[in-house]
Amino acid sequence: MPRRTFEPKEYEESVINIDRVTKVVKGGKKMKFRVLVVVGNKKGKVGIGIGKAVEIPQAIQKGVVAAKRNLVTVTLKGTTLPFSTKTRTGAGWVFLQPAINGTGIVAGGVVRQIMEKVGVQDVLTKSLGSSNAISLATATMDGLRDIERMSQMRDLRRREYAAAESRGSEAHV
Repeated sequence: MPRRTFEPKEYEESVINIDRVTKVVKGGKKMKFRVLVVVGNKKGKVGIGIGKAVEIPQAIQKGVVAAKRNLVTVTLKGTTLPFSTKTRTGAGWVFLQPAINGTGIVAGGVVRQIMEKVGVQDVLTKSLGSSNAISLATATMDGLRDIERMSQMRDLRRREYAAAESRGSEAHV
């Protein structure tokens, strides 16, 4: 029998939250589990997903598949985020702010797990309002998307400025 060689996974995954949910039907209650999962490669890619199933392992697997479909790429500035942002989803607010080297991840449970999977090592965060795990995870992901949009805008403006500078220097020659 050939030996199996295990290759390292591209993404690390962790379960943020497990809830038991019920659906009331004519014959009684149908029990299921809802699992919130985060996956990331610790190099700037992260995603969250929700999976529901009758058994927890199946729900986790569905959540991982959903998270891999919803990956976000974040441009990091060293070990921290390039910009600060404040986002809201539902009643949950999340504030993300870059920090100096050595600060660590100053965050609560849900936001901390997402920041670890992104690969951020130094960040200051604050979550306000609702403590619902899904709301906070979604608000954190929205904040990371906002940061990526700001990074893209910054790069676009730098290219436009460099192009205008080169046209301006040619005009003076």
